[in-house]
Amino acid sequence: MNTTVKARRSSKTKIWIDLDNSPHVPFFIPIKRELEQRGYDVVLTARDAYQVSELVDFYGLDCRKIGRHFGKNKFLKVLGVVTRALSLVPFLIKERPNLAVSHGSRAQILASSLLGIKSIVLADYEFVQDLVLFRPSWVIVPDIIPDESVGPRKNHILKYRGMKEDVYVPSFKANPSVRNELGLTDQDMVVSVRPPASEAHYHRPESDELFSVVMEYLNSQPNIKIVLLPRNARQEAEVRQKWPDLISQRRVIIPERVVDGLNLIWFSDFVVSGGGTMNREAAALGVPVYSIFRGKIGAVDRYLSEQGRLTLIESPQDVSSKIKLARRNGIGVFQSNSRPALQNILDFIIDIVELRIPKLSSSPSVL
Repeated sequence: MNTTVKARRSSKTKIWIDLDNSPHVPFFIPIKRELEQRGYDVVLTARDAYQVSELVDFYGLDCRKIGRHFGKNKFLKVLGVVTRALSLVPFLIKERPNLAVSHGSRAQILASSLLGIKSIVLADYEFVQDLVLFRPSWVIVPDIIPDESVGPRKNHILKYRGMKEDVYVPSFKANPSVRNELGLTDQDMVVSVRPPASEAHYHRPESDELFSVVMEYLNSQPNIKIVLLPRNARQEAEVRQKWPDLISQRRVIIPERVVDGLNLIWFSDFVVSGGGTMNREAAALGVPVYSIFRGKIGAVDRYLSEQGRLTLIESPQDVSSKIKLARRNGIGVFQSNSRPALQNILDFIIDIVELRIPKLSSSPSVL
């Protein structure tokens, strides 16, 4: 494509991506890059929630930060969606995007609907609560998720091969400096731990119980260092209050700033997480991972569990019986392989923004 054509398309065809949660930042980086290489103008907005703002700065993204998290109260969640959607409107009137894309941003769906902007929502967990009155134009999900679990508009459901993490994990480059940054030695057995998403609507108290049991079990073992990744300041404060001695002894290490999550996982001996993305990132990298998520198990996690790539911890007794306290051997260069998820998603986005009917892939899923 010559420079003149590229400039003309950029001035006319604009795609708006909204970063609503921490995992969306690394996920959309390769999508943004590939769309721009094809001549599209991509604008980013972000919600100040969890580590979204820190990750935007960490990756050096040009992004407008609009809106924030309103907490776990259901009424405040609804208020937060409406408030943020209205706050996005002036930005959208100025930018005039042709298409809105997100991984489940309710505020983007609402704002797009109000302004008549065509929208795409990607999703990888079929039990997320949707907006009742406002729906996206298209939904894109992994093909392992059954049609009936996504929604009633089956002719507007598109499926890509693989899982969300396959979009960005193949470009991963191992960098051992993450262990030095955290003060870890070669003799330490390193476990990366992510607490449950206590403010999510799908959260269950059983996950909190399992998290506490896991922490006590791991801290009873010699030579184990836990790198703990709280989801927000409130959760960090709770952890510091509950295990002050372990933190002061550096048995539990809470990073002072955002770290490269994939590198931390790669240089861990195993991972324990109460949320989906970190579990699936570990599975995509081939690192042993144990899930303490006790909400409804989604199709992708069920598949990974059946394949032996993810272990579900379903009771306090499972903690000591299922978690294998073993060092990973041969940590070295990550061997990437070809994964079609990124190309599938790009094809769908481009077809939709160019007003073409997206072509569905009939190839079997490769997770």
